[in-house]
Order: sequence, then C-alpha cells, then structure tokens
Amino acid sequence: MSAKNIVLTATTELFAKKDPSAVDHWVAPNYIQHSSLAADGPEALRQLVAGLGPDFRYEGARVIADGNLVALHGTYYGFGPDPLVGFDIFRVDANGKLAEHWDALTPVVRNTASGRTQTDGPTEVIDTGKTEANRALVTEFAQQVFVDADYSVLTDYISTETFSQHNPEAADGLAGFGAAVAKWGEQGKKLVYQKVHKVIAEGDFVLLQSEGEFGVPAAYYDLFRVQDGKLVEHWDVIAPVPAQLPHHNGLF
Repeated sequence: MSAKNIVLTATTELFAKKDPSAVDHWVAPNYIQHSSLAADGPEALRQLVAGLGPDFRYEGARVIADGNLVALHGTYYGFGPDPLVGFDIFRVDANGKLAEHWDALTPVVRNTASGRTQTDGPTEVIDTGKTEANRALVTEFAQQVFVDADYSVLTDYISTETFSQHNPEAADGLAGFGAAVAKWGEQGKKLVYQKVHKVIAEGDFVLLQSEGEFGVPAAYYDLFRVQDGKLVEHWDVIAPVPAQLPHHNGLF
C-alpha cells in the first residue's frame, strides 16, 4: 500500500469506525505525537479513539502525499460544541505504520469575507509532473513574503487575475489579502513567520507548516493551489501555540 492509502485506511478505522483496536495494526510502537489533544505514544491515541462520542465524525476535503508524509485537510465534528477545520500530517514508517503526527485546528466560521468556506474548492490533485516546480515556487514565496515580509514581490507569485481565498477574514484577490493584513495589524495581530518547518507538495497542491506569531505564538498551516506558475488559491489554519502540551515533542 502507498503511504496515502495507509493513512486513509488507518484514519478511517480509527476515526470513522472509532475502533481503538486499529491502533494495534496501524500505529508504530514508538508513535510520536505533536498534537495538543493527546499524549505521546499509541496508548494515548487508543484512549483518544475510545473516548470519541457518538456525534463525532470527520469530513475530509483533501489528501496530499509527499514521500512518507501524508497531509489531510477537513472538518471535525464532535471534538467540542463547534466543528473544527483541521490539517493533519502523518509520517509513515518503513513498516507501513503511522509513526508521527502533527495537526492544527481552528473553529469553522460560517460567514466569511470571501463567501467561500474554509474547505471548499478543488480537491483532486492534478499536474503531478509539476510537483517539484510548484514546491520550489511556494518555498521561495514563503521565504520572501512570509519570513522576510517583502510584500513588494507578491505579484511575482500570486496571480493578479484570480486568487480564491478561504481564510475567513480575507476577501478574494490580492486586495483582499492586503486589507486583511492591514486589519490584523490594527488589531495587534501582525503576521509574523519565523520558520517554515515543512513543505509538502503533490501536483498543484503545496502545504506549508510554519511557526511564528499572530498576536501570540502561532502555528501556521497554509495550503496553496498552483496553476501556470502562480498561486491561485489559498486555505489555512492559524492556531495558537498552547503554553503547555501533553507531551514533550512540541507542535513542530
């Protein structure tokens, strides 16, 4: 099985069927957890699955596979009173087991600036032959725009013709992004990226996992869709970094 199929099968058994025994088949004994929701190791994951209520469900939107890393984008219902949009990243080891997990979650926003939801839009991976070119483009964009905060080069990377935005506070297009950044600055939430930890790419989709500040220390997950050498669509989760975690692995 491919890493993508392993993750999809394992997460279906764990979180759709809510089967704690699936941990024995799919999870490595030295499973490393980075989520703020669970402690380290397979037994903590088993307890999490066993504690899922009858109303819990996951609605997947996208799956991106890059070597032994597989990223999921979707919506969780039943973790709390409100649904949560999330990105999950799993590392699959050489034995075909889930060996490591990272995630970030944010509440679903019903009324967004663009009128789009946080997960709608294209879902199928295309242009697989352009994976490495798209990875390089988004990596360069992340360094120049996110980390170096050089917004003068935005049009070198983002399409001026169409840029579909799924961040709930930003409208479509470059103007929408600029207005949102200005608004956040006025609110004391300057968009600061300190380090890009992962770039996960498959075809026209590229996911960045980054560390920075957004008024408080934050984890950024930014998913871009690339078309004809330009960024044309963006989904994200910005999650505060908790002061304490149930493990010693950090969020990244």
